Amino acid sequence: MYFSDFLQVIAVLLEMGVAVTALLIATRYRKSYGWCIAVTFSLFILFDLGRICVLPIPDTAHSLILLIACGSMLYGVWMLYREQALLQLSKK
Repeated sequence: MYFSDFLQVIAVLLEMGVAVTALLIATRYRKSYGWCIAVTFSLFILFDLGRICVLPIPDTAHSLILLIACGSMLYGVWMLYREQALLQLSKK
């Protein structure tokens, strides 16, 4: 196994950790942005596994996976930003 392959496997494991943590945020703390983060990192896992396992996923599908993942993360970050902004306004 090449060092780059090893790093890719470590990256997938870390992505899994983020996805699980995001699911906990979504379910235990009832934060909507947790779902967006979980979706994003689940799609990253799918993308990376497609590359590692050399799955026959077309380039268009890879691009679509990344586009949806980025959109999901953008929406999640926007929800997090709005929550923080509302907290700041309520303190004034």
